Amino acid sequence: MTFILTARHFKAQDTLKEFAEAEIQKITRYFDGIIKTEIILSFDNSSGSSKTAEVIVHAKNHQTFTSKESTDDFKLSIESAVDKVVTQIKKYKEKLTDHSGVKSIKHLETGT
Repeated sequence: MTFILTARHFKAQDTLKEFAEAEIQKITRYFDGIIKTEIILSFDNSSGSSKTAEVIVHAKNHQTFTSKESTDDFKLSIESAVDKVVTQIKKYKEKLTDHSGVKSIKHLETGT
């Protein structure tokens, strides 16, 4: 899995980078097909020092999960955005699985 962290209009500290990478590892617990993850951090001073984190996750079968969260702290923004993506991934996996325990018709047709 490729991890990319982009900081707009500021230089991110190493502790923030490590925290973001640790939060992204939560996603791999729920879905193995993650190809690339991106976190874009931006600081907007004009709107009361709002700190925004945008998480973009690229997965197999051309699936993309995105979320964006703004708070007063980057760590809170990252946590909230990652939690939103985890919710999206859980919902996606629920659609792929039949509740009887067998694979869905989609998987049987594609052979995966």
